[in-house]
Amino acid sequence: MTKQERVNFVINTLNEFYPEIPIPLDHKDPYTLLIAVLMSAQSTDVRVNKITPLLFEKADNPYDMVKLSVEEIRDIIKPVGLSPMKSKGIHGLSKILIEKHHGDVPQNFEALEALPAVGHKTASVVMSQAFGVPAFPVDTHIHRLMYRWNLSNGKNVVQTEKDAKRLFPKELWNDLHLQIIWYGREYSPARGWNLDKDIITKTIGRQSIINEYNKLKKS
Repeated sequence: MTKQERVNFVINTLNEFYPEIPIPLDHKDPYTLLIAVLMSAQSTDVRVNKITPLLFEKADNPYDMVKLSVEEIRDIIKPVGLSPMKSKGIHGLSKILIEKHHGDVPQNFEALEALPAVGHKTASVVMSQAFGVPAFPVDTHIHRLMYRWNLSNGKNVVQTEKDAKRLFPKELWNDLHLQIIWYGREYSPARGWNLDKDIITKTIGRQSIINEYNKLKKS
């Protein structure tokens, strides 16, 4: 298979598996999405979705959020992990949104990435899911699968994002990155991986990865 044929196979298979794409993080507007994505760093979406309702009950906009102290925010979000850093980030960015952006979440990468605790991946998720701007946020699932599928060399997420944007049509990015995440969780996880259920890797996967899998299976 040529690289283009492999890319087409990925797109067609993912569309078949996920014609309707669930949104991983519960939110109701750009602000609540931004906070949820920030909280999801090195945590799970399931855990974040349990905690955000508790936080948003007290503050679901920057004006109410800055009325809470950093300590109060930290106590609520403690179960998601990294709470000292995340609580400072949430409080700090809420203050900046009020001071610089009239309480609104800015609709450009530069302004988003200038906010405390907001990196490129968080900004990409907000741009794609809140504002519909084409972006390709790369998380651990996408990074792993792009390597397994021999579509990226897997050196770092920056390179993986470049490769994904180069290979996949721009108009598909916003759906595709979510489809890959769901596929990675369900069929191609890092642990407990069953290659027989992973049709994409089984069909187009990197040979060294498949060989390694088979070797471990036999041992």
